[in-house]
Order: sequence, then structure tokens, then C-alpha cells
Amino acid sequence: MNRRLALLVLPLLLAVAGCTGGPADDPAPRPAAAERPSPFRDCAALSTAPTATPPGAATPAAPGSGTTAPDSGVATPATSGAAPGGGQALPELTLPCFTGGAPIALRDVAGPAVINVWASWCPPCQKELPAFQRLSERAAGQLQVLGVNSRDTRSAARSIGEDFGIRFPVLVDQGEALQRELERMFFPMTIFVDADGRVRHIDVSGALDDAQLAKLVRQHLGLVVSA
Repeated sequence: MNRRLALLVLPLLLAVAGCTGGPADDPAPRPAAAERPSPFRDCAALSTAPTATPPGAATPAAPGSGTTAPDSGVATPATSGAAPGGGQALPELTLPCFTGGAPIALRDVAGPAVINVWASWCPPCQKELPAFQRLSERAAGQLQVLGVNSRDTRSAARSIGEDFGIRFPVLVDQGEALQRELERMFFPMTIFVDADGRVRHIDVSGALDDAQLAKLVRQHLGLVVSA
């Protein structure tokens, strides 16, 4: 009788032991979700000067005149700010590239260049970003187009890049260091830099379209780009 009872109980004990295994029996932890690839290009080529010289390119014009908008955070329409000193060097700042790799010293960016400071939460920034992408395509070999993403989150900036098909290189400046150095606390803000690395104009007039960008590039950098 005792032997028969033992034979009946033994399978139950083995079954219970199988549900309480040690760490070796625990399922492996799920790996963290990989970050989506960045839509932006890497920044490695920013220190290489554009190679093409467009036919009939004009001599760079003197910095444009304009009235600086009040310090309101987001630029208001029909207002433009000229570069302080009419041709100062870019600030001595080093910023990380959105895609990783070595940080980029702004003064190492080979001009001529158009630098757009933007944030995903800024409606005028969203409105004008596609125009800067088109400029980067039309002016390839004539000038560099790059963005500086400021006071933003990485996921939101990446989403905007994906939504609008933005491919030009983007630096990250969450502390607004560039704006503070230039004393221009605006979104959006666009900096026009000549071939010698000098700031020729700072625009804070709000969302720029293709025609306005072409006009500003011609006026301040002496380059003819189709709108």
C-alpha cells in the first residue's frame, strides 16, 4: 500500500519541481528596442569645402541691413537681423553630430555654408525645413547646408527629419550655446557663412521659402541658386 502511494505521489512532486526552476530556466530578458536609424547625414564631410564654382557667381555682397526682432524666442515675420560686426567668425563652439562620431568645431565647417537653427516644437521651423532640404540638393557642390537642433528631444527631432525627408547633416545644441554666443535667441534662425568662415548675415525673419533662401544666398554669399 505504501509503495503504491509513493508511486502516485512521485510524479506530482516532479511536476511541481518543474514549475519552480532556477535562473537557468528563466526566459532570457528581451533586448532593448534599437533606436531607429537617423534620417540625417553624418557630419564627416562638413570640414571639406564645396568643390563646384557656379558659372557667373558674383563677389560676396556686403552684409544686408535689417532690424532685429524683439527677443521673443520665436522670430516674428518681416524682421531680419544683420550679423554683428558685419563679418565675425563663427563662435568657438564644438557640437556633437546627431548621427554620432567625432564632435564638430563650428569654425572647422568649410564655407560657404547656410546653418539653420531649428527645433521640432517650433511651427515656423517645421514650415521652412523642406526648403532647406531642397536648397541642399540644388546647391550641392556650391555651399553646405546644415542644421543645428536646439532645445529639443532626440526622438522629436528624428521624427521631424523622417516626416519631412530631411537629409542634410544636423548638429545638436540643447544648451542653446550658439544662439547665446550670437546674442540671437530666436527660432528659427539662419546663419549665412562665407568661404572664409565669416558670418555675413543672420536671418530671424520667420519661415523662409525657396525664393527667399535663393535671394539671401545670392545677396550675402554671392552664389546663384535656382529657387
